[in-house]
Amino acid sequence: MTVFAAQNDPWRGESAADSALLGCDFSSRPSRKKPIVLALGSMQAGRVQLSRLERLGSLDAFAQWLQRPLCWLGAFDLPFGLPRELVETLGWPTQWEDCIRHYATLSRAQIRATLAAFCDARPVGGKFAHRATDIPAGSSPSMKWVNPPVAYMLHAGVPLLLDAGVQLPGLHAGDPQAVDADGQACRVALEAYPGLLAREVLGKRSYKSDDKARQTPERLIARKDLITALEHGQTRLGLRLKLTHAQRDLLVDDASGDSLDAVLCLVQAAWAQARQREGASCYGLPQDMDALEGWIVTA
Repeated sequence: MTVFAAQNDPWRGESAADSALLGCDFSSRPSRKKPIVLALGSMQAGRVQLSRLERLGSLDAFAQWLQRPLCWLGAFDLPFGLPRELVETLGWPTQWEDCIRHYATLSRAQIRATLAAFCDARPVGGKFAHRATDIPAGSSPSMKWVNPPVAYMLHAGVPLLLDAGVQLPGLHAGDPQAVDADGQACRVALEAYPGLLAREVLGKRSYKSDDKARQTPERLIARKDLITALEHGQTRLGLRLKLTHAQRDLLVDDASGDSLDAVLCLVQAAWAQARQREGASCYGLPQDMDALEGWIVTA
């Protein structure tokens, strides 16, 4: 049995009792210009403390990172499941892991053709199938392959979590050997959606864009307002974010919003950790969650 060291802030190498937290802004085609961004942190004195940001420029680098022997609870901005209606219509396996393993065997071209054919057979206004979590979260259907390409994000990311033996509460138990000294799962991943938390503060105001022509002063101001609200705990999650001046400047200056999205996921992970420590089952996920579709934490 591999026993992972439980640390309060393993990102800094300090020894303590609490697990680390991470938020992940994921990309299905990461590169040096558009990397996967990890916000690493922990709860310190009742606040969400950002330790640092890490950027991973390839899926191989992400897969290797997941294999590191550290204990963490992470919130990842990618869908963990497909709509039940879609899966049943296509005749795919309705057990979660079997479905994901089948989905992983498909190429992106096959995924696009299959999902497009499903949509083409449906009436206008109801082209996409939705998961139960999409309505409360305000998220895009996990079968969308463009704007945003979340179907490809699921295809690229979830199999890597499976291969790393990570626990996905309510969906997958993870590697029974990857536990801490108390026998608890050492790496736990939750599905997150940073837009859910951002909209609570900003409404319909946009705070990011990958298009330089759209990286406007208005979006910069929106990022500042969002960060200020997080620092003051002015959201329904009731958590305050602690940043250094340099970290705050970095989040403001990243006009793509990727760094800030990773931090939003970090705050959502902290909320889930708090719910679990208060005795809530499954890190605050609903008890009646569909074990094929999954659920977005805090929705």
